Amino acid sequence: MPQPPHPPPNETLPTRSDGSGPDLPSWQGDPHSPMPPQEALPTMYDLPSEDPEEPGLPDEFHDIQPQLLRETCQSPLVGPETLFCGTDLNLYYDWRHPLWHKRPDWFLVVGVNPATRQDELRWSYVIWQEQVVPLLVLELLSPGTEGDDLGRTVRGSQQPPTKWEVYEQILQIPYYGVFDRYENHFRVFRLHEGCYEPVDLLEPRFWFQALGLGLGVWQGRYDGIEGLWLRWYDAEGVWVPTRQERAEQERQRAEQERQRAEQERQRAEQAELEIAQLKERLRSLGITDVNLG
Repeated sequence: MPQPPHPPPNETLPTRSDGSGPDLPSWQGDPHSPMPPQEALPTMYDLPSEDPEEPGLPDEFHDIQPQLLRETCQSPLVGPETLFCGTDLNLYYDWRHPLWHKRPDWFLVVGVNPATRQDELRWSYVIWQEQVVPLLVLELLSPGTEGDDLGRTVRGSQQPPTKWEVYEQILQIPYYGVFDRYENHFRVFRLHEGCYEPVDLLEPRFWFQALGLGLGVWQGRYDGIEGLWLRWYDAEGVWVPTRQERAEQERQRAEQERQRAEQERQRAEQAELEIAQLKERLRSLGITDVNLG
């Protein structure tokens, strides 16, 4: 897959030619370098994540995209009290190996209760305690994670199962989605007879009958950032509004109601004025026994 545009890493980093000079803060670089630090040193794409053993730890996109998924997952068929959304949460799946886990970028469970108090917030999602597997797991592709996300990773005989094996064979999660924002590619896999089969999407949208919602790729601005995002839509194909959009809709409705009330008030005042003028004209003609209301 094409990588995000960025300068290639440098094999040899610049150093002082004579070793002299005062030490500089580590982020300022070497004043003797022919190139500024932002060009000479490795970029964010070259440096490892917090844990080199787990590439693709949350970047900004992995933080913001799940917020949009959570905000717009408003099912008309399943109440929010039985709908749990997990973001970058350890998913423990095998009681025989209680330390084995995967960490989906986002997943959705139908039939468990989300926390209503802070002390109930989950530290992880433990299958043998929850007793309910997710309906949907979503992975957001990052450079270096595509092989694992798409089931191309080969594991050793003594290693834990791969992400794909856990979702497909152990937990048998009904739906598995993968979104590549660099190539604008949304893929959905559906469990059929114990194996994931790719769904042929004519457009980047997929309908979940059990939820009364669809999930698709939306081009727009969210949290002040323009781009391609996964977002839920309703039975009419309308994107489910975010909290900010709902607040704006409420503001517009309130403004429309205020304007309507103002128009009604002005019409009533105009009608009263016209009646008063008509009464005055009739009185000037000597007619006083007409009831005009």
